[in-house]
Amino acid sequence: AGARTLPQRLAWSPLIAGSQLWLVDQIVQLNSGGAMIPAGTVTALVGTPLLFAFLMRLRTLPVSGNEPPLMSAGTRGAAAVALLALAVAASATLSFLLARGPLGWTLVNAAQLADLSSLRIPRIVVALCAGMMLGICGTLLQRMTTNSMAAPEVLGVSGGASLGVLVVFVATTAVDRVAFALAAMLGAFISLALVLFVAGKKRLSPEKLLLAGASMTTLAAALAALVLATGDPRTDFLLAWLSGSTYTANASQAWAAAAGLACLAVLAPLSLRWLAVLPLGETVSRALGIGLVAARSSILVLVAIPTALATLMVGPLSFVGLMAPHFARLTGFRRPATELCAAALYGGLILVVADWLGRTLIFPWQVPAGLLTAL
Repeated sequence: AGARTLPQRLAWSPLIAGSQLWLVDQIVQLNSGGAMIPAGTVTALVGTPLLFAFLMRLRTLPVSGNEPPLMSAGTRGAAAVALLALAVAASATLSFLLARGPLGWTLVNAAQLADLSSLRIPRIVVALCAGMMLGICGTLLQRMTTNSMAAPEVLGVSGGASLGVLVVFVATTAVDRVAFALAAMLGAFISLALVLFVAGKKRLSPEKLLLAGASMTTLAAALAALVLATGDPRTDFLLAWLSGSTYTANASQAWAAAAGLACLAVLAPLSLRWLAVLPLGETVSRALGIGLVAARSSILVLVAIPTALATLMVGPLSFVGLMAPHFARLTGFRRPATELCAAALYGGLILVVADWLGRTLIFPWQVPAGLLTAL
């Protein structure tokens, strides 16, 4: 609107923001017909396309380099990764064997083994595999964007998967997991395509990627609030899923999660050279023969599918994909290969421990793993 100096922006921004929210609130009151429609949801529905329009006009500068943590020489190798893997295995085993029951803390005995295996093992496997996939995806995104705040949930892939599930939830009257799975995949890819389009076909600017992804995440949260406000009797299931839970994990989901992790583990190492060079900056990457658009597009597609699968299994979790790569680097895993492995293990460890604490802290009630992860 013409405000350029800081005093001008400070003067006009509150007036514009206040008038916008007032206008939205009045429109909602006049047209809702008595329905409980949150004004924040309408604001997000209007604001997200507007932000996308601004992003497409935004000019960004080439990324010249990255902060030292992503480029520091690695100090931990395969032996340290193996020790971390043993710690994860021990945590998963303890999560299965030790629990809190009506008689207090108990260990699984031979008589209980068959019954408890069908209940606990799928939850542990789903939590472990989902956490490992998110850890790998977070590492891929942070190195690709040269931004330590990048993560699957930040880039909007989780938000897109959530939107797909929400659409099916509203359009149907039953809880159809197959339909949810297809909708989550489709939503993730549509979100990814939209973010790529907004970020620009020529350069895929990391700044635009993150801003567009944050917009998708906000839009998904707003629509989720709208669905929860409808009073649908199925919202208990939806609320548990949005909180990030493994309550309904079964053997088929455990196999699907393991298969998704196996595919990601095979494909992710193919991007190691990109992950090593991209943090050096766009100029150096081009000089070393890397096609920026091809590399970034491939990594984003590699991130979208496992993120959608993990979101479907345990809900739109926050912080796992963001923090696991940081834990890896803070403990000395800084080369691309070891960082991928360590971030995967840290992600799995976080979710396994969160799921176990959720089952035991306030027994007989349960706390969703996603809430504990955020805490």
